[in-house]
Amino acid sequence: MNDRCPWCGDDPLYQHYHDHEWGVPDHDDRSLFECLNLEGAQAGLSWITVLRKREHYRQVFDGFDAEKVARYDEAKVAALLADPGIIRNRLKVAATIGNAQAYLTLRDEGLTLSDFLWDFVDGSPQINHFRSLKEVPATTPVAEAMSKALKKRGFKFVGPTIVYAFMQATGMVNDHLINCPRYRDLM
Repeated sequence: MNDRCPWCGDDPLYQHYHDHEWGVPDHDDRSLFECLNLEGAQAGLSWITVLRKREHYRQVFDGFDAEKVARYDEAKVAALLADPGIIRNRLKVAATIGNAQAYLTLRDEGLTLSDFLWDFVDGSPQINHFRSLKEVPATTPVAEAMSKALKKRGFKFVGPTIVYAFMQATGMVNDHLINCPRYRDLM
């Protein structure tokens, strides 16, 4: 894939992520919950840092099963903060637990995370037509609205920039550059 988006560089893991996951519409609640939390964990770091730790995150966060994560106690938090396989930031770990609780509240109100989030894009990916990375925004009004709604429901580490990266990753927007083969694949 010679014309793939240049942000993934030469790293095989990053290229595989670009070629098979990034921008693919995701409507699975568990997967969306995982991605939202991993995007939050990435705050202040590069995505490749989180991507390299993702499998370990899945293990220590019980596959991002919100029912289990919502019940984590101080002993579990201490174990997570001692684990070099994740980003050991107390606020980010606490946010994941709080996000699980917010997710369960949303579900108890009869909403799926997928429906709640995808409603911001009317259920369909927004197709952008960017030719260079310089054109791709860090956030958009839709990401700002989603961020505000998530915060109102108690989610943390969901600022507009994090939310826009989440929207890109989960296919709510197609931000593959127009010369990238994945752009056409995801039309």
